[in-house]
Amino acid sequence: MSKEILLVVDALANEKGVEKEIVFEAVEYALATATRKASEIDMDVKVNIDRKTGEYDTFRRWTVVDYDCEEFNVEQHILEGTAKERDENLNIGDEIIEPMESLPFGRIGAQTAKQVIIQKLREAERLKVVEEYQTQIGEILVGTVKRVDRGDVIIDLGDHIEAKLAKPEQIPNEFYKIGERVKGYLYEVTHMPRGPQLFVSRAHPKLLIELFKVEVPEVADNIIEIVSASRDPGQRAKISVRTADPRLDPIGACIGMRGSRVQAVTNELSGERVDVIKWDENEAQYVMNAMAPAEVVSIMVDEDVHSMDLAISDEQLSQAIGRGGQNVRLASELTGWELNVMSESEMAEKHKKETQTLMNEFIDALSIDAELAQVLVEEGFVSLDEVAYVPNSEMLAIDGFDEDLVATLKERAKDAMLTRMIASEEIEESGEVPVSKVEGVTAEMVSVFESNDVKTQEDLAELSVEEVTEMTGLSEKDAGELIMTARAPWFE
Repeated sequence: MSKEILLVVDALANEKGVEKEIVFEAVEYALATATRKASEIDMDVKVNIDRKTGEYDTFRRWTVVDYDCEEFNVEQHILEGTAKERDENLNIGDEIIEPMESLPFGRIGAQTAKQVIIQKLREAERLKVVEEYQTQIGEILVGTVKRVDRGDVIIDLGDHIEAKLAKPEQIPNEFYKIGERVKGYLYEVTHMPRGPQLFVSRAHPKLLIELFKVEVPEVADNIIEIVSASRDPGQRAKISVRTADPRLDPIGACIGMRGSRVQAVTNELSGERVDVIKWDENEAQYVMNAMAPAEVVSIMVDEDVHSMDLAISDEQLSQAIGRGGQNVRLASELTGWELNVMSESEMAEKHKKETQTLMNEFIDALSIDAELAQVLVEEGFVSLDEVAYVPNSEMLAIDGFDEDLVATLKERAKDAMLTRMIASEEIEESGEVPVSKVEGVTAEMVSVFESNDVKTQEDLAELSVEEVTEMTGLSEKDAGELIMTARAPWFE
């Protein structure tokens, strides 16, 4: 029988292409299962097979448990006190093992043993597939369409392995024929009871990057880096590129001779037009590059809310926005900045309103005239905090400012901030939430809101989008989100 076991192990290992150790473990499990069934007792059985001779021994096991064990089974467990009567060195979690008569291999129900072994081998094969494809996450897989199931496309990768291209991961208006070759970006591998499940995408932005690696050798060799990518699948996309080699034109290399390289990517993505733009360490310049082909006339950066206002000439405004806001949306996704596109006149009007709002705050809080408030705004001061704590040397560098004026302005700014802090504490003591505590409200907004008698979260929640936009200069979208944040307690 020992030789028969070795022959079975060799045959199954060669047939299934798995390690012999996995087959030995499967046979041990089959023998233990058969032994437990033959005994008609729900005991814990372990079988050890000698890997060289094929001989095997069978053992019965009891696990030492405490008195509170909810899953106590007299056939598999032994209480700690009883165990210590046998051996005082035994503790909870230890095992008592006793040899028992081995069931002859030939007497095992052949079908049962075979099923257990095949089941174990299938699990091993599935695990092997999962481990193999886990290392390929982030790469392109190529297969043929096997079937379409409720909108999801099942792709045959060969060797009985399938990948799922779910409906949301497909390029809109793209049709798939049975037997057609398809490329997909592998983004997830899971171990399901029925086998490994691979998920691929044709809408993922990283598919674009991987396709350029195939078409552009400089990208594959890391001479050119694709920093980021954004897509409107099947319609339009943008990628930003850079290189450390000053002799190389990264945009030209990605586009190729007469556009051959970028055209190959476009053809693979059902005609999706790809804009290649140059990455720049200057965030404002990077955004201006990303807005191509539209040209940005002027730009205002708000680092606190990570947004930029872009002024575009009236002739190019519609082009900058794009159909359905496509161009500005892709540029925003590419750069990571929220972009607000407007005409030059709208930018000037917004800047005028923001300047006037800030001037009014300085006039009220610092008790100064409009002319001095305008000087502070033009010198770049945007909050009382900056006036109070900026180094004296910076303020003294302003034309017409002397030490007495600087000291007076700083003292008044600190007094105004202290007054607001005390008022905020009084609001908190009353059980209300100060507007400064609302998520998304910046220090500059606090000053603006409080100067307009908006002091609590409730006050902010009761404002309209137009009112918040008028006060802060935020876009309608941002103003709406800020109001909904303030109104969150209403819906709890």
